[in-house]
Amino acid sequence: MVTGPDGVERFRALHRGRAANDPLVLPGPWDAASARVFAAAGFPALATPSAGVAASLGYEDGATPADEMFAAVARIVRAVDVPVSADVEGGYGLAPKELVERLLEAGAVGCNLEDSTGAGLRDPAEHAEWLAGVREAAGGRLFLNARIDTFIRGVDAPEAAIERAAAYVAAGADCVYPIAAPVAVLPRLRAGIRGPMNVLALPGQGPSPAELGGLGATRITFGPGLQRQAEQAVREHARRLAAGPGR
Repeated sequence: MVTGPDGVERFRALHRGRAANDPLVLPGPWDAASARVFAAAGFPALATPSAGVAASLGYEDGATPADEMFAAVARIVRAVDVPVSADVEGGYGLAPKELVERLLEAGAVGCNLEDSTGAGLRDPAEHAEWLAGVREAAGGRLFLNARIDTFIRGVDAPEAAIERAAAYVAAGADCVYPIAAPVAVLPRLRAGIRGPMNVLALPGQGPSPAELGGLGATRITFGPGLQRQAEQAVREHARRLAAGPGR
């Protein structure tokens, strides 16, 4: 288990000085067992995916109760000796101080926070103010990854993501995450965004992590992609078993 100031600084340092073709790759564990697999493979840190954790707990994406999400993160943190950042969606309606306390209690060194709800994109100024509150409450104890949802909400212009990124960085975000940004716009985003940029990769599809790094990614995450691959493998085994011997 890697927590506290040393864990946060260790995690923060992983984002610094990355070569263009060597982004930080953060697999997304959905439970303690998968976390141990990724840590044993040599990854220096992990980042939980809320949708993958939800699936492991029997919930639809976005429907996991806050208590169950924080408990799942705590189990993952306890299982490994590398820093773990937690995807806590939109913060579950918690005030910044309580959100930070819950993350620190779970042992997370960072968090991923979204800027949209079921009703759509949040006002960027209001969201930036809320992020600033989280940053202030954390006091440097958490690495804040601000997810930008414009591309998944039908706003295709990269300038919209760049504007939000500027507001969130000014509010204290350590990294911004324009989720599902098309590969073709990554160089434009990189040119317009200050600081680290998180890019979503699809396991087994599209550019490799190294190629995404060359296009501007500081770090790579996979959302629930790895959990869904594992689920598909189990589904295929189940079908073969159900078919019976020799079938």
